[in-house]
Amino acid sequence: MIEIKHRISSVVLLQLPSSRLDGQKLDRAHLAEADLAGVNLSGTNLICADLSKADLRRSCLKSALLDGANLEAALLAGADLTDCRLVGANLSWAKLREAVLRYAFLSGANLYCADLTGADLSMADLRANFSEANLAEANLQGANLSGANLQGANLERANLTGANLTNANLFGAKLAAAVLNKVVGWRGATSRPVPIRAAPRKEWWRLWN
Repeated sequence: MIEIKHRISSVVLLQLPSSRLDGQKLDRAHLAEADLAGVNLSGTNLICADLSKADLRRSCLKSALLDGANLEAALLAGADLTDCRLVGANLSWAKLREAVLRYAFLSGANLYCADLTGADLSMADLRANFSEANLAEANLQGANLSGANLQGANLERANLTGANLTNANLFGAKLAAAVLNKVVGWRGATSRPVPIRAAPRKEWWRLWN
């Protein structure tokens, strides 16, 4: 049996009659502030789960399903989210320093003020809200950022080689020393200001509409 505990109080949040968490069905689970650091959650169904402020540092979330999940202020530094689905997920204020999100799907996700310093987002679907996010030194090679909201984002020293920026909003974005080789749609990117605010839950995908 596995017990998932609160990362501060150690109160048991969930018990599972299994010896492992990878591949489990945990959709809509209430795991706010859970201690899941270093845990293998690859292939786990966490659709619409509440993982706000959860500790997922160095965890493995390869191919996990997190569509519509709430990961607000979650700790994900060093986590492996390769090929993970995060469509419409709330990652505002999440800590994703040096996380791996290669080939991840984040269409419609909210990453307002998220920290993605040094993260690997190469080849990922990033048609999402990155307003005020920190993407300094991030690897964005081949990423799809078409229509993305990057207003006020920090992209200093980021590698955007081959990225698609068609209709992306770059108003106030910091691009000092960013690598922009073979960027697609650079001239189609906009600098139109839009209101910046933290979106209410279940409405984060409307931030830049």
